[in-house]
Amino acid sequence: MAHCVTCGNELHPERAEKYDYCTRRECREQNAKPLTVVSVGVNKAADQYLILDDRTKGDLAAGKYQDQRKSGSVTGERSGSKRVPAARAAKRVPRSGASPSPRARPIWSRSQQDLAVIYNARGMSPEEIAGTLGLSRSVVTQMLLAAKSPAKP
Repeated sequence: MAHCVTCGNELHPERAEKYDYCTRRECREQNAKPLTVVSVGVNKAADQYLILDDRTKGDLAAGKYQDQRKSGSVTGERSGSKRVPAARAAKRVPRSGASPSPRARPIWSRSQQDLAVIYNARGMSPEEIAGTLGLSRSVVTQMLLAAKSPAKP
C-alpha cells in the first residue's frame, strides 16, 4: 500500500497510480504542481489549449502551431525583412517571338482576387488590401477591376 509523502496516510490504490500525495488540503497545497496552459491555433471560431510540456515546447519552437498567413510580428520575422510573395516575385516573360497578348494570364491567384473583392466589399482601400495580401497597390487595383469586368468567353 502506498503512503502520502507529506502526512504518511495510506493512499487509495487508484490515486496511488498517478499521485504520491493524499487529497487533504495541506498535502495538495504542498505537493500539487500547477500546469502551464497555452493557447495555440487561435482563430475566430475557437481556441485550442495545450498543456505546456517538453513535447509541446518542441512543437512550438518548430512552428507546428504557427499560421503561415500571419504577419512577421507573430511569425518571428524581423521587422525589416519582408517576404516577397510568389505572385509578385514572378516576372511574366513572353515566349520568344511572341508578343504579349491582351488576355495574358494575371500575376495573382484566384484566391487572392477573391480575398481582395471581399476586403473591398468590407470597405478596405486598395492600399490596405495590398498591405494585407503583400501585393502592390496597382496589382490590387488590377485585381479588383478584373473581378468587376464581365467574363469573356
